[in-house]
Order: sequence, then C-alpha cells, then structure tokens
Amino acid sequence: MTATVAYADVETGTELPAATFPVTRETLVRYAGASGDFNPIHWNEKFAREVGLPDVIAHGMFTMAEAARVVTDWAGDPAAVVEYGVRFTKPVVVPNDETGALIEVTGTVAAKLDDEARTVRVDLTARSAGQKVLGMARAVVRLA
Repeated sequence: MTATVAYADVETGTELPAATFPVTRETLVRYAGASGDFNPIHWNEKFAREVGLPDVIAHGMFTMAEAARVVTDWAGDPAAVVEYGVRFTKPVVVPNDETGALIEVTGTVAAKLDDEARTVRVDLTARSAGQKVLGMARAVVRLA
C-alpha cells in the first residue's frame, strides 16, 4: 500500500478528520493480552488506587496507538508514518462501567517538510475527560 493522500493536495493547516475512541475495562484486558503488559494499574482498581491513581488507567502505548490511528486512517497506509513520538502528560482514567472513557483525537498538518520526499509533519491533540493526555504528539508522514 501507499498513502492515498497526495502531497500536492495538502497545505499547512490542513485538518485531519477527528476521531473518538471508546476505552472500557474490557478493551484494557484485551490490550494487555495482546501486548503482554499485565501491570495491575491497567485492570485492578484497588491496586491502582493504592499507588495513588484515581482509578484504573489505560496503557500509555494503547493511548499512543489510538492517536496514531487518526494519522494512518487519513493517510490511507500505516507504513506512510515514518516517525512518531509523544509525551505522556495525563493518564486516561477508565471507570468500571459500560461507558468507560473516551480518547478524542484531532490532527493538523503543521508543516510541509520535504517536497522531494513528500513528507509532512502532523501535530496531534489527544484529550480524555477534558484533559490533554498526550503532549508533543507528532508524526512525520510520507504522502503520495
């Protein structure tokens, strides 16, 4: 696959389609099984509270991956992302109910980096419960 978005069609300031990702305790258990990260802060409410957290929290790498989906869905190809990094600023707190939590992600093309390589930098904002959960979330994307 190659990216479906053309470099020539993108300008600085182009907004990516926003997305909201639900996260429940079941989601966290499934992610723990897939990732091998069985830290009890991600599934044991009593333990999470004992270590000073408000409740069970989502895996940082899970949160990071959900934010990246906005970029890969927009680009049309996961391999189009050539660099990606974030800083974890706040945890995604996941209550033990049917609703769980929501991760809301927006993205904007912040810069066209290299005309020859057709790369752009996308800045992402990820929020949950009204708080920014990722900082310095940036992806370099190679477009068609």
